[in-house]
Formats: sequence, structure tokens, C-alpha cells
Amino acid sequence: MAVPAADVKAAQALPLEAVAARRRRFRFLTGGKTVTGLAVIVFFLVIAVIGEWIAPYDPSARSSDLLESPSARHWFGTTHLGQDIFSQVVVGTRSVMLVGLAAGIVATILAVIVGVTSGYLGGTPGEGLSALSNVFLVIPALPLIIIIGSAVPTGGDILVAVIIGFTSWAWGARVLRAQTLSLRGREYVEAARATGESTWRIIFFEILPNLTAVIASSFVGTVIFAVMSEITLAFVGVSGLSNWNWGTILFWAQSQQALAQGAWWWFVPAGLAIAILGTALSLLNFGIDEFVSPRLRGSGKARVKGADGRTHRMRVGFTPVLGREEKP
Repeated sequence: MAVPAADVKAAQALPLEAVAARRRRFRFLTGGKTVTGLAVIVFFLVIAVIGEWIAPYDPSARSSDLLESPSARHWFGTTHLGQDIFSQVVVGTRSVMLVGLAAGIVATILAVIVGVTSGYLGGTPGEGLSALSNVFLVIPALPLIIIIGSAVPTGGDILVAVIIGFTSWAWGARVLRAQTLSLRGREYVEAARATGESTWRIIFFEILPNLTAVIASSFVGTVIFAVMSEITLAFVGVSGLSNWNWGTILFWAQSQQALAQGAWWWFVPAGLAIAILGTALSLLNFGIDEFVSPRLRGSGKARVKGADGRTHRMRVGFTPVLGREEKP
């Protein structure tokens, strides 16, 4: 029995469409900004896991090498007590990454639950959840963290991460609520509702997949805020100073007037680590934004050919109008 040529072409097109859909799904992983940001973040995660094993010295151990500049024995120099700064930076990476990721996960989960639920349900339940988001939106997070951190000094990194997560979800919930209000009236959602699909199935299989990039961007933004908050708390002396992190290093450098003594190696490595991690998270966030926004995705890459045969390069913010010369 002969198979029609149209059916053969359709069968061959299905795998190609699946491959193309998979490529579109992971397109943001191919951008230079995203790859660079992910590589740096993975590097810091590895250091956070194996930091205590590869640190050449105990970060709290004192020695006779007082306030020495970087050398072969102490790569980042030493403090006024002879403590190895390289070991402090390496060991302190775990606290920074733990607080950032834990707070990001907590805040993102709360933002998704409150934002998507209030946006889809609407009515009294939706307005109540929206009012709850507005209340948490105006709560000053950092002073609250300082008060609770001072009241419970033995809480550690987990307590700080939970406090930051519970006070920084409201903005993401507002964004997700607005996006859900836009999506719940789409044709495919109406079709799923007409076929008798349950509310939770529509949310999980019809709405959430279209909010993946927004959720990821909210998570990255919360991680940036959590990392900066943890370092700020340690720098002002609120969190436990016995647990090393980059803010603790800066705290001791500032309290011992490292800049006045010319001990630049005491605060420069920790400051560079903060700047590099913040840049990596920002690059990842920019990559997600470019994936979400078609205008940013094709920034400076789209080329069109005019009537004169010349190729014109399109730029973000400019809509080229290619005129056609009138023939006499």
C-alpha cells in the first residue's frame, strides 16, 4: 500500500518542529550575557561547596604574619591578627550563596502562589491577596531584618534568608498578578476552561509555562537583593561575626582602618568578589529580559535590505522606514 507523499512530508516535519521548539525554549542559554553570568555563578557555587576543603588556612587562625601584603604564602595578604584573607574570602562564599539562593527560593515561591492565584481568581479572593501584597510592599525590609537579627543573634544564615524571603516577595507577586490578568483572557485558557479543566490544572499547565521567564527574572532579582542585604548586615555588624562572609571581612577592615594603614589587600578581594557576583547575576537577568522581549532579543542584529539594494542595520528604539524612490 503506497503512502501519500503529503503524509510522508508531514511525518518528517514533526521531528523538525519539535527540535525547533526545543531550541526556542533554550534560546536564552545561547546568549553571551547569559552564558557568562551562569559560568560565574556556577564557579561561586562550586567554591561555596568546596571552600572549606581548599582553604589553605583556618580563616580565624592567628599567626605571626601581621598585616602582610599578598605573597606566595598568603595570596590575598593577612589581617592585623595574621589571619589569611584568601581563606576568609573562600570560606565566606558559602554564607553569601546560601542566603542568596535560599531567600530567592522562598520569595519566588510566595510570589508565584500569591501573584498567580490573585490574578487568576479575581473577585474578593484576588483583591484580598492583592491587598496583602500591597502591605508587604511597603514594609521596610532591611530595618526589620536588623531588628530581628539583633534580637536573635544565634539565628544564623537560615534565619536571615527566611526573613529576606518573607519580606521581598511582594514586588514579584505584583508583576505576576499583572501578567496573569493578561493571560487568563487568552483563547487557549478559555478553551481549557470550556472543556472542563480544573482551575489548578489550568494554572499549572496553561498559565505558569508562559510565566517562566518572568519568574526566573524575579528570582534573580531577589537573589541580588538578598546577597546585598546579607553583606550589608555583616558590614554594619548585625549578623554573627563568627560566621565568615564577605561583609564580615569588610567590617573588620573598616573597623581596623585598613584604608588609612594602606592595607588595600584587606578589602579589595572581598569587594571584587561582591562586584563580580553582582555583575554575573545582572548579566543573567539581562539575558532573561532579552529572551522575554523581542525588541531586546534582536538588538542590533536584524538587517533589512532597502529598495536601493543596500543593507540597513536595525537598532533598538528605532523603526527604520525604507523609502522607495519614485521613477520619473
